[in-house]
Amino acid sequence: MEFLCYHRDRPGSLPLRDELLEEHWSYMDRYAKEMIARGPTFADDDTVTGSLHILDLPDAAAARAFAFEEPNYQAGVYRDVLLRRWRNMLGRTMWDFPGGRSGGSRYLVLGLGTGQAADLAVPPDQEELIAYGPLLSDDGAAWLGTAALVRAPDPKTARAILTAERYADIEVHDWEFGGRRS
Repeated sequence: MEFLCYHRDRPGSLPLRDELLEEHWSYMDRYAKEMIARGPTFADDDTVTGSLHILDLPDAAAARAFAFEEPNYQAGVYRDVLLRRWRNMLGRTMWDFPGGRSGGSRYLVLGLGTGQAADLAVPPDQEELIAYGPLLSDDGAAWLGTAALVRAPDPKTARAILTAERYADIEVHDWEFGGRRS
């Protein structure tokens, strides 16, 4: 089962985040085989605002353990956590993205659903998609929204990947490939 976990930083927690960086990476290293995508999100001034992880885990209990045992969560870096089942519509990891780790702006696009399911098919212009899929209830039966990682020239273009009128809200966050730097 695939899960999307988005930890949002608590304001003013950057010094604590920096202090725990090695613990965070060591924790994530334990999940390397399960990772589909990972990386930080940023504000306009390049301040880190959160941490995204998409993983393939055995069940919802394992996903909750991953989210809430994470060192930054335990220490109070994060103000909240979005944890949802997710379906990998591209069938690949971020490391398989043909566009590579660098070049161009990258975004996390979260469409928080309302009503009928939307955007269930992969958009036709796939070459800029890093990851794409629906957000689902724990049992996988109910559509709750859509999440995408996309390379785009600007946030407006990234947002346009989703059908705006079908969502209660669409969030667009600057994002970059995560993990240890070689």
